[in-house]
Amino acid sequence: MTEPADRVGRIQAEWARERPELDVGPQGVIGRLHRVGAALTEELTVVYRQHGLSEGDFDVLATLRRAGAPFERTPTELAEHTMVTTGAMTKRIDRLVGRGLATRRASDTDGRGRVVALTPEGRVLIDVAFEEHLRNEERLLGGLTIPERAQLESLLTKWAAQLPSGD
Repeated sequence: MTEPADRVGRIQAEWARERPELDVGPQGVIGRLHRVGAALTEELTVVYRQHGLSEGDFDVLATLRRAGAPFERTPTELAEHTMVTTGAMTKRIDRLVGRGLATRRASDTDGRGRVVALTPEGRVLIDVAFEEHLRNEERLLGGLTIPERAQLESLLTKWAAQLPSGD
């Protein structure tokens, strides 16, 4: 019998030896995806830190930048686009406002509402950081061909749509 190629394969082999009546096949996908996700987070956050940003800071700045001119959204919209609670979003916004990368002001249309906007400094920072982020993502995908990337994207999109969280 040949030695499994990676840690997940070794775990599967041990379970198959100990519980041969169980199908440990799903571990091959889930275990490797979990390991890839953790490794990607480590590699992606390197770029964020180089720009003085946390993963959450980058996410908020990118969400504001994607909004288009005048690069603003309500805190609720930011929370929805970044999939965090409004409480967590408030902390992120406070940090970015404190650094001069974003502003918070009263809404022009809702007397009780607030609007968060990129400052010119925030826009420059996210533009530079995002370009480096894309180069980093390209590097991380470097071992896959263009057709393999397309196939993986298609499979992940299909799978994600079937999970309870939806998109």
